[in-house]
Amino acid sequence: MTFRPIKLIGLVGLFLFSCASPTASPPDLTPATVPASNLPTPTPFQPQTVDSPDPYLALTTPQAIPTFTPYPTKYVIQENVNVPVEVNPSAQSNLVTYNPLTGLAVSDPTLLQRRPLAIKIGNSPDYVRPQSGLSLADLAFEYYIEYGDTRFIAVFYSNNAERVGPVRSGRYFDEHVTRMYHSFFMFKGADPRELNYLKATDLNEFLVSVGIGECPPYFIGPYKRDSYNNVFFNMLKWNACVEKKSLDNSPQTISGGFFSEESPQSPLTATRVYSYYSAYSYNYWEYDPLAKNYIRYQEAKDLVRGNAEAYAPLTDDLTGFPITAENVVVIFVPHIFANPYNSEDEVYNIDLIDYGNAFVYRDGLAIPAYWIRAEEHQPLLLTTLTGEPIYLRPGQTFYQVLGATSTYTNNGTEWRFEFRTP
Repeated sequence: MTFRPIKLIGLVGLFLFSCASPTASPPDLTPATVPASNLPTPTPFQPQTVDSPDPYLALTTPQAIPTFTPYPTKYVIQENVNVPVEVNPSAQSNLVTYNPLTGLAVSDPTLLQRRPLAIKIGNSPDYVRPQSGLSLADLAFEYYIEYGDTRFIAVFYSNNAERVGPVRSGRYFDEHVTRMYHSFFMFKGADPRELNYLKATDLNEFLVSVGIGECPPYFIGPYKRDSYNNVFFNMLKWNACVEKKSLDNSPQTISGGFFSEESPQSPLTATRVYSYYSAYSYNYWEYDPLAKNYIRYQEAKDLVRGNAEAYAPLTDDLTGFPITAENVVVIFVPHIFANPYNSEDEVYNIDLIDYGNAFVYRDGLAIPAYWIRAEEHQPLLLTTLTGEPIYLRPGQTFYQVLGATSTYTNNGTEWRFEFRTP
């Protein structure tokens, strides 16, 4: 997997971009009406009617095709735009007091004087739920791994948790998250193809895999189940381990996102956002207008067993809190196999560089968007279809990662996404 930095026109702090007529274009996102049974169908979705509210039917700006080959791209800088949330040190303490990942003030600014921790957290088999520590993450990504399952990579910066996990194995995609947030990467081994690749990069010194001993501070969890799915990470003991091993845990300059309490303008609403990855893994986020966040519901029965579609709230076994997010962002990203061997084993290269389609959900609204990542060490920038930055609600953000050819349906205030790959 090779990153391909894009040449930019101009350099003025944090850039805002709008896409200008690249020559290559991907398959269109194909919307459809929701089947009467509300169950996924094995046949391709059909286009909606002419009066569909689908915002991409009139989309004129093409986007990147799923390929590793560089393609022509031009960016122009927006003028007279607002700046992102202020994350400069305070005059009193010389410490950053706002978390650039959430836009929220932090109770303990010293926590931001370190590298963030990106930790892999299992979501299958079903008995690993409820997971531990997920509600304390600043942001998280869920993506397809193989054989119908998904996994989380959660980034912790403003909180510490004594039990995070179960910690599971790494994938190629995790390199993107580790680079974007200048983090350590906590994981439980990986397929040799992926592990050897990660070790050969300049991220090697920031890879923290399960080993023997208390440094790094992995431990067997308090659950009666197989040890493979019972390994957890203790963040409270991490600083001592960092000092012992003389690791680089220096404060990082992390680009702040755009946050605002003020709701954006959008004619589209969203009370539920479904993501169907497979009969083994599907979920939805339901908007709570009082709390102004989305609550996560996870599949409770496997469709492959002949059961009806069913859900249950996803909670955090460490805190007892439900898993919520002020912002839910669905991104469409190329999933690519490097060779037939990787294809057979479903070892994906998820190419989170350049730009693609997205939807942003906040305050019960749905906002058609682009995600942009022009440099490998920068996080995602989310813009409207005309290039303006999208301001997230201050708080946690959860990214649902889908294949670039994935499909979606919009039935009133319900949005359903179905994972597809080329």
